[in-house]
Amino acid sequence: MTAPKTSFLARAVAVFGAASAAAAAVEGNRRPRASDLRTLGIDPESFPGAARR
Repeated sequence: MTAPKTSFLARAVAVFGAASAAAAAVEGNRRPRASDLRTLGIDPESFPGAARR
């Protein structure tokens, strides 16, 4: 038996939450959490540092 698939609505809520958290982190000059970046399809290793001067 296969694992149940995530519903479209649950996935949309997860992506919206991750995008909101990542945007807040960048605006606060912090690095977004790796899990949020992965949810958005971004490789955390390739994401530049949030500290920009």
